[in-house]
Amino acid sequence: MVDDANTQAVVLFVDDEPSILSALRRLFRPNGYRVLLAESGPAALAMLELEPVDLVVSDMRMPEMDGAQFLERVRQRWPEMVRILLTGYADISSTIAAINRGEIHRYISKPWDDQDILLAVRDGLKHRRLEQENRALLQLTQRQNAELLALNASLEGRVKARTQELEQVNDMLNKAYGQLHENFLLSINVFAGLLELRDGSLAGYSRQVGLMARRVAQQLRLGAQAEEDVFVAGLLHEVGKISFPDALLRKPVSAMSGEDLARYKRHTLNAEAALLPLADLQRVAKYVRQQHERVDGKGFPDGLAGKELPLPSQVLGLVADYYGLQAGRLAEKRYTPETAAAAIRGGAGTRYEQTVVEAFEAVLSQLPAVQPTDRMVSAAEIEPGMVLARDLLGPQGTLLLAAGFVFDSRVVRQVREFAQREGLKMSLYVKLDQAQQAPRPLPQTVLTGKG
Repeated sequence: MVDDANTQAVVLFVDDEPSILSALRRLFRPNGYRVLLAESGPAALAMLELEPVDLVVSDMRMPEMDGAQFLERVRQRWPEMVRILLTGYADISSTIAAINRGEIHRYISKPWDDQDILLAVRDGLKHRRLEQENRALLQLTQRQNAELLALNASLEGRVKARTQELEQVNDMLNKAYGQLHENFLLSINVFAGLLELRDGSLAGYSRQVGLMARRVAQQLRLGAQAEEDVFVAGLLHEVGKISFPDALLRKPVSAMSGEDLARYKRHTLNAEAALLPLADLQRVAKYVRQQHERVDGKGFPDGLAGKELPLPSQVLGLVADYYGLQAGRLAEKRYTPETAAAAIRGGAGTRYEQTVVEAFEAVLSQLPAVQPTDRMVSAAEIEPGMVLARDLLGPQGTLLLAAGFVFDSRVVRQVREFAQREGLKMSLYVKLDQAQQAPRPLPQTVLTGKG
């Protein structure tokens, strides 16, 4: 009713002085209100029985029934009506009584300021409108809830059955997504191994970089997404070299010059261009591009410095340098793990942030304590549900299955058939809690030739 486009707000003024009532009528009528006047409390109560009123403004001092008594009667009879007290009465106790007994919304002192009383009435009507809307919404909600309860009572059985179906479908989708993700990572592992076959590297070099990079990212608390991205970036950090001729592929960086060095420095750009079309590898592509950047700004290809260089990119570059020094990729002389770690330490503040170097050293110190406890089994001993503890490599060093793979009956059958068909003595490592036996010493090879 209040503030409705087609209905005037109705305001009742109660005062025993006709001049005050006239002044209030002259003030409010031009502002679009329908104004009612009463010269006493009883007269106002009688009027309220006949007229719908939104807001009442009452004087405090009136004969026969004062403002506190009148507003108390209004509250009892029409509790939704907005009540305002107009008082010039100096007795504070009477005003307090009106507030307590009549539960007034506002009180205004005489003589009033026109703008103040107009604003008070406008705010009071707005408050009434909001209360009405809230009540209407509450009633609508209660009615709809009752309807829903009735509907639920009849549909409960079907909803329950449908919910179970959806849960089953959701479980299947989650398993399918998990399997798809595992297959995606396995494909990346296999792809990374192709380059290792070309340059004669130790099998699993790129995976070694990825695993260590992930451990350093965990140490830095970069988050699960960054940990997985930097692991994948480690697997693919040399993919841009796939077009290199064999001679360049096997040449250490320290021995390169001229055109060879210029071509080498473009391998990260080639890798980024190859990876960017894959939506899931956008961040990975950026980290691979930035693996040779340095915090002092002397790296390539973009000369990033300081905070411009993301921590995951630094982690990838540091770990790749650590293993590259040992593999002879960076220098003609191969480094030992100890001298490679010392070289990394010497790059703190220039090549890498100090915090990244400290995290790397912390991971190195923890490696003996975090070696997995697993058990070697033959192909004939594999059972569904076992978890592969280490990468399963082929005779030529190609990756067949990645660590963490959970065997199902189909793959168990395929592995056994493969071993039998090729006449191979296949040794695999599974998690100890899946093998139920004590661990045995770990040999250097995972898959041997014909026995």
